[in-house]
Amino acid sequence: MQHRWTRPLALAATMALSFHAASAAPAREAGEDDAFASIATVRAAYASGALTPEGLTRLFLDRIAKIDKAGPTINSVLEVNPDALDIARKSGTSGSLAGIPILLKDNIDTGDRMMTSAGSLALTMKPAPHDSAVAARLRKAGAVILGKTNLSEWANMRSNHATSGWTARGGLTVNPYVLDRNACGSSAGSGAAIAAGLATVAIGSETDGSIICPASMNGLVGIKPTVGLVSRTGIVPISHSQDTAGPMARSVADAAAVLGAIAGSDPRDPATAEADKHATDYTKFLDPNALRGKRIGVVRQLAGIEPNADRALEHTIALLKAQGATVVDNVEIPHLKELSEHEIDVLLYEFKHDIGAYLATRPDQPMKTLADLIAFNEREAAKEMPWFGQELFLAAQAKGGLDDPKYIEMRDRNKRLAGPEGIDAALAKDKLDALLAPSWGPAFVNDPVLGDHVVSGDPTVGGVSAPAAIAGYPSITLPVEFAHELPIGVVFFGAKWSEPTLIAIAYGVEQKAKAFRRPKYLPTLPVR
Repeated sequence: MQHRWTRPLALAATMALSFHAASAAPAREAGEDDAFASIATVRAAYASGALTPEGLTRLFLDRIAKIDKAGPTINSVLEVNPDALDIARKSGTSGSLAGIPILLKDNIDTGDRMMTSAGSLALTMKPAPHDSAVAARLRKAGAVILGKTNLSEWANMRSNHATSGWTARGGLTVNPYVLDRNACGSSAGSGAAIAAGLATVAIGSETDGSIICPASMNGLVGIKPTVGLVSRTGIVPISHSQDTAGPMARSVADAAAVLGAIAGSDPRDPATAEADKHATDYTKFLDPNALRGKRIGVVRQLAGIEPNADRALEHTIALLKAQGATVVDNVEIPHLKELSEHEIDVLLYEFKHDIGAYLATRPDQPMKTLADLIAFNEREAAKEMPWFGQELFLAAQAKGGLDDPKYIEMRDRNKRLAGPEGIDAALAKDKLDALLAPSWGPAFVNDPVLGDHVVSGDPTVGGVSAPAAIAGYPSITLPVEFAHELPIGVVFFGAKWSEPTLIAIAYGVEQKAKAFRRPKYLPTLPVR
């Protein structure tokens, strides 16, 4: 028996097989609605001949010029792919993302004419020699790699006082909803660009919060996958125990489609050894009735800090109950307050090692070690450090190797307390399918002098992204409402490899919340 919810997907797939078929009328010129169209809608337009990949790619390049670089000046795209139109013209029919323009965060290698710099001037001498595993999978799926997005320099791993979304290479990315607000980091450019309709979808990366926060503050769906579901080969690293790439999109369906394209094992990344056993077509789980019978726990430990976020949480609880989910309130995650004690120490150890290993894959670059990067920043301080320093670089350089017993003890303790004795224990106690928490609340005002003003919760707990990030477990955010013209989301997270469950839950909420709005590019919020 065919489920009702699979029929539209099957139809879209059939149509996608022939999107270059002859049409009675020539393709129309792409317009603003196409800029915000879903993957399924775009593929259907290709199939009918109403739209072409070249036409859509040209539209996005025009919008980047008019919106990102002029007009509101979002400043989310570091560079466009000079070969994008040629790739679009040659788009075939095979692949789940055939002809879909996509932006990549500028810490993801592409073996083409674009730079991969992590936003630093230190890595702008030559492009990366090879595609990252993520870029290679996107190309195999037929995607048009449109360009690279701005980020927080070195993915927010240079300074405790950094401004999210600022790089020496690209300046500051702003929030398209209210232009004096922050897009959050470190995948700020990916979030702002998709909210502004500058590509169909984007890829971000996360160590702790760098997909979930910018997705939430830009009104998007963001998926932080299980560490090991998506290869990190060819991505500028922070931490091999927490890093992962993931999709950022305007809908759960689009995020699920992209995740399916980039997931899978890679012999160059040992963490992905089990990925092929779990990777699948995640659009199979887009069931509008999936919430019936689900048991979802509300983590009040992560609430009670920001009132707008708390209102969004209550709204979500009501939506869950109305669709047949059982909500177990005030679920406690054991050891939550202990998780942040040593997270940064583990990241510092791993960054020193992992950045050196990455730089070795860029032999044409003069930078070989973290010490080289530190020296570069000192030489180029006027350009690299006008607002904040590099104390995290210096702290990482002072750490020992990965054989240091202190590091091993902290790493193993963090994983145990966050995973088996934390999230897993909370899920098992009440037989839960997933956990729910509020997001950070509305986007904060940009302040390059003092840095970010993130309302992230109890400082002894860390942000709402921390439990899943430290455990290496998946999380997903989606918008549920607005406060003062700014989007607000919620976060669902769960056990290792639970992406299908989280996607199904988020899709069920999304069908009722319908919260995505096109931004108005307000200069500021009026205070009356």
